[in-house]
Order: sequence, then structure tokens, then C-alpha cells
Amino acid sequence: MTEETTTNILIVDDAPENLRLLSDMLAKQGYKVRGVRTGEMALSVAASHLPDLLLLDIRMPEMDGYEVCRRLKAVEATAAIPVVFLSALDQPIDKVTAFHVGGIDYITKPFQTEEVLARVSMHLEHADTSRALTERNAELERANVELAASNRQLKEEIHRRQVLASKLTLTNEREAARWGVEGLIGRSPLLQQILQNIRMLERADSTSVLITGESGTGKELIARAVHANSARRDGPFVPLNCATVPRDLAESLMFGHVKGAFTGADTERHGYFDLADGGTLFLDEVGDMPYDLQIKLLRVLEDGQIMPLGAARSHSVDVRIVAATNIDLPGRIQDGSFRQDLYYRIARFTVEVPPLRQRKDDIPLLALHFLQLFADEMGIDVPEIQDEALAALKQADFPGNIRELKNVVERALIESRGGEVQPQHLRFLPGASEAAQVIQQRDEAEALPLNLKEAEVAVIERALAQTKNNVSAAARLLGVDRHKIYRLLGLKK
Repeated sequence: MTEETTTNILIVDDAPENLRLLSDMLAKQGYKVRGVRTGEMALSVAASHLPDLLLLDIRMPEMDGYEVCRRLKAVEATAAIPVVFLSALDQPIDKVTAFHVGGIDYITKPFQTEEVLARVSMHLEHADTSRALTERNAELERANVELAASNRQLKEEIHRRQVLASKLTLTNEREAARWGVEGLIGRSPLLQQILQNIRMLERADSTSVLITGESGTGKELIARAVHANSARRDGPFVPLNCATVPRDLAESLMFGHVKGAFTGADTERHGYFDLADGGTLFLDEVGDMPYDLQIKLLRVLEDGQIMPLGAARSHSVDVRIVAATNIDLPGRIQDGSFRQDLYYRIARFTVEVPPLRQRKDDIPLLALHFLQLFADEMGIDVPEIQDEALAALKQADFPGNIRELKNVVERALIESRGGEVQPQHLRFLPGASEAAQVIQQRDEAEALPLNLKEAEVAVIERALAQTKNNVSAAARLLGVDRHKIYRLLGLKK
């Protein structure tokens, strides 16, 4: 080694000639060398300069090399300095003591130059490797601490979501992921009753179920939950909207047909009952089913046999019927448009889904769920929603039920541009409660033009929109004379 390095070596020897010889020899190799003659000086220099290697004599006045090494190793700052003993002592006990007090090597005097240089180079290289490993271990330890903290947070979040999911839905994980849990979110007594009904149906997997409730209350979701929590869960769930089935194709769609059964029947076609074999057939809007199809459905429910159009023989199917309606079936029975015997067959167990206005305490949970849903779809962070906005939602009647709430939340997220959802971002449909609209109008008023006339015009226009352009009603709502409305808007009386 001929180029100067930043490697520092401390030599401790009470003999000046040894100090001079070792210093010259190591300096020629490019090392930075310091030499001292006493143990006290050695401790002082080592503490202030932290050499990369220390060459230490044993026999010295006042403090020998063993004691110097002991004191170095006893202090955290100097404990890692490699100590190589150089001594004329050649007894085994001397070498054992040297290693016992913390030395890493022992060179006997008189020494060979090549031997000292080789051992110094070896120990310095080893020290560099040890330092690198120590630093790497420290980095790994820091990374492990950070990873442990991250894992802890992740476990806490997973636990929080699991607890929330267990409270909100009975549907299994697969169904929840696929269909969502909108209609089953909440803690209201009415919803808990529905969940209890689903539990009761778990083993009665052949019992027909009729789900009643207003449009938009989540009847199909309840039907899917009934299916997913039954022994038929691995079978198909086949939905059919009876209101959209063309009358002339109804029988073919329901029971299938063979090739040539009618003009255009070029191939055999399986019907909905075959598709649902081993699972559940969901008949949505069953009250709108054509009367002649009701007769054939009743026959299938009684004997489990279907006859495809044009077929010479029937075959059996194992299908559970879950039906849903938003109309008064007993009333349809009275006017003769729905068969009473079919009603008794499909309504062997009835689940009544309440409108959203009867479970208002669930509205905040539903709103937060939809906010999360739409934020995820848009690829943005889930924003906060003001308490006043939640209060306005809770006060609305939502004639469109959960479907309407979902639309209101989606539009609010769009209007807020991903920021905090505030009352002025809510757009209620006609029929929402007056209290909710008042909150909305109050917060919208905060964004009125600063120009007084423009502000008055804006308020009047909102009043007219609320009263369906009835000027007299708008004047009463605002507590002003209707002539003022005509004058400000430039309308003719």
C-alpha cells in the first residue's frame, strides 16, 4: 500500500525506537499513524480519535497493556477498537491473558516487518467487514421495527374491518365481495329481524320465499343472501325479472324448448329452471307474471317436473323459488290477476323489507359505505362527510329508498370534487323531506352572489323550483308579496 488512506493506527510502546520503527513502517504503507508511550495517553488518544487499529505493548510503567485493553473494552465508545498486542513476552499464559482481556491477535518481538504488515492488513479488512455488517444489521433492525409497526397497523385495520363486516352482513365473503352489502348494512331492529329470518331459512333450503317491499329497498340482495346462506350456496343463482319477459316467449324462456318446437326454434334451448337446477331461481316482480304462465309455474312447484316446449316427456329439476314484489299481491288476487294458490306456494315464508324512511338510523352507515364504494371506483381517497350533511340525509324520506340514497351520495362525491362532502353537495329528488331541503337550501345560500339583486333572484328561483313555478306559493314560502317576485324576475302578471 503506497497511497495515503484515511485508516488510523495508534501505536502504544514505551520504547522510542519501537515507536519510530513501527511508525515509519506503517506510514510507508499509507496509514495515518499516531504513537504514544504510556497507557494513560493511549486511553486519551483512543477516546478522542477512535483509531481503526491499536498496536499495544504489554510491559509499560504505571499501566501495562493488559489494563489499557481492559479499560478500552469497558467503555462503549472504544470497545470496538481492534487491539493487537506486540510484546517480547512469549509465555503461553501471556498470550492467554492478552486474548482474555479483549485482544484479537498477539505478535511476539522481535517481529518481522512482513508479518506485522500482513496481520495489520488482515485485521483492518476484517474490521471493515465487521463495521459494514454492523451497519447493515442496524439498517435491518430499523427496517424490522418499521415493518413490525406497519404489520401492527395492518392487523388492526383488518380486525376493524372484520368486526364491522360481522356486524353489517350475514352474506358469506364471496357473495359480499361480488354483490356488495348495501341492503344489509345497518343496526336497526327492522334489519336485524331480516337477518334473523335469513338465519331461520338456512336449513330450510327447499322452502319458497316471498320478499316484499318498495322499489329500491334491496329485495334482490336479500334474495342473494338467502341463497348464499343455504345449502344451495354452491349452486347457481338465476335472476329473472317477470315484468320484462315477453308474453309470447315466456314459456320458452322459463321451461326451454326442443329443436323445431316452433318457427325459428333452430336449436334446443334450456330454460331458466334448467339453468337454476340445484340452486335458486329468483323471480323478481312476480306480481307482473302473465296469468297463463302462473298456471304452469304452479304445476312445476307442485311436482318438480318441467316440460320444455315441443318435448315428448318432462324431466325433474331441483330448484328453490325466491320471489319478490313491490305490489300488493292479495289485492291482485282480489282483482283476479294473480292466482291465490300460486301465492300460497311462493309465500310459504315471507320477508318484508322496510323502506329506508323506517330505518333512518342506518342511513349514515349506508352513506359512508356508498362514499367508500364510489371513491374506490374513482380511484380517489375517501373524503370526510360533514355531520350536517349526514343529518340532512337522515332527515330525507328517500321515496326511492336505498337506490335513491346511492344516487344522491354518488352525485355529492362528484360535486365535491373529491373534497369534504357538505350539505350543498346533496341533491334530493322531489319528495325528500322538507327539513332536508331546508338544510340544503340554507347551505346553498352561503354560496349566493354578493350582488344583492342577483342573490334575491337566485333565492326566488329556488323557491319557484320548490313550488313547481307557483308564484303565489313561492311568495308565501319567502314571506314576500308576489308582485315583488314579478318585478325582480321581469315576469308578466
